Amino acid sequence: MKQKEEQYQILLKKAESLLSADFGPISNMANLSALLFDELKQINWAGFYILEGDKLTLGPFQGKPACVQIAVGKGVCGTCAKQMDTVIVDDVHNFPGHIACDSASRSEIVVPIIMNGKLVAVLDIDSPITDRFDEIDKIYLEKIVKTL
Repeated sequence: MKQKEEQYQILLKKAESLLSADFGPISNMANLSALLFDELKQINWAGFYILEGDKLTLGPFQGKPACVQIAVGKGVCGTCAKQMDTVIVDDVHNFPGHIACDSASRSEIVVPIIMNGKLVAVLDIDSPITDRFDEIDKIYLEKIVKTL
């Protein structure tokens, strides 16, 4: 576990040096999704869904083509958006209402992005193995999205 935390500390520093308010949210999301996809092991999708009204709309991502819109409250991303809290799913096949964009995905973590007390987007990361994400992932991915 110590090694995983050390890797995340390095990743957090990389994210902080890569992102800037001068670049705008879409460019920052694009670069952050590329960084996460490149640096995190055993993942097959990393990207963002941006809140537009009562739907999450696909934003910058790395991986196979994805669902374009997800209703708030539906699937893992929509559940995260509704609860405004990180959701970790050990096996998506056991998650009621899971929306399968990539049939290879088995586990998932979705982190809300909140500004001024309001949800603006979610970070979604999928893995082709079960039980990929844990509390360390949650802690550091929450820190990383704060850099946005």
